[in-house]
Amino acid sequence: MSRHFRPLHGLHVLSLALNLPGPAALMRCHAMGATCVKLEPPAGDPMRHYALAAYAQLHAGIRVLEADLKAPAGRTILERELARADVLLTSFRPSALRKLGLGWKELHARHPTLSQVAIVGAAGAAAEEPGHDLTYLAAHGLVPGTALPATLYADMSGSLMAAEAVLQAALRKHERYAGTGETHPEGLYLEVALEDAAQYIALPRAWGLTQPAGAVGGAHAGYRVYPCRDGRVAVAALEPHFAATLCEVAGVQASDMQAMFAPATHAAVAAFLADQTREQLDALAAQRDLPLHTMPA
Repeated sequence: MSRHFRPLHGLHVLSLALNLPGPAALMRCHAMGATCVKLEPPAGDPMRHYALAAYAQLHAGIRVLEADLKAPAGRTILERELARADVLLTSFRPSALRKLGLGWKELHARHPTLSQVAIVGAAGAAAEEPGHDLTYLAAHGLVPGTALPATLYADMSGSLMAAEAVLQAALRKHERYAGTGETHPEGLYLEVALEDAAQYIALPRAWGLTQPAGAVGGAHAGYRVYPCRDGRVAVAALEPHFAATLCEVAGVQASDMQAMFAPATHAAVAAFLADQTREQLDALAAQRDLPLHTMPA
């Protein structure tokens, strides 16, 4: 993101969200120019204890304060920061928020101009059910084997949705100012469900694109991961001109795009790549404008 374009400049975001999705969303808001404050319990954010480097990157430029929200002193800090904030970011279950006096109705009554972005596991009543990134991905067909996913897809995509919701709140505030002349526009409540984020990123699989018979699921010979002589190569020669170049360098006769789905084409491309080193393939990619990336075995 360009450092010269800061669409959230002047917006104050207060976060109570721990672990990953909330802090990742706050990091995005800070990158977009928001002034960001986070309240942590006396024990700190759990991520600080099990992933210090990640915690440090997530909180660079964030003002972090300690506040026990169950104690009078902590409540005083909370109310002071709420009065300064434009948006509150949370990641508690709804029942936990209500116990803290932070249910939307009560919060809105005390701070009518404040917006809230609430990160939950799932929408509606399911927000009270336990879950995690892995279970949300599994529910939408994104854990096909027994290996763990390569990253925390639901958490990270959910954090982007939460940052998007903060932008929506900022736009809403601007529209009310510009359209009505109100000096104190009312805040709004926006909920971001991690399961919805998993469902969203699972759409290509639901459409069949990343299923085994799909063009980007392994059926197209130009869009696969192949072994090479000293590692692996991710080939993404999906468009016709890329596929034609791949077939040319591999010595494959492909009369049309349907040939890219033929077993013989898969075998010929695999045989060619298996005989190349990573260095040779990197050079080939540069010389022939091929979208591929080599990796260790």
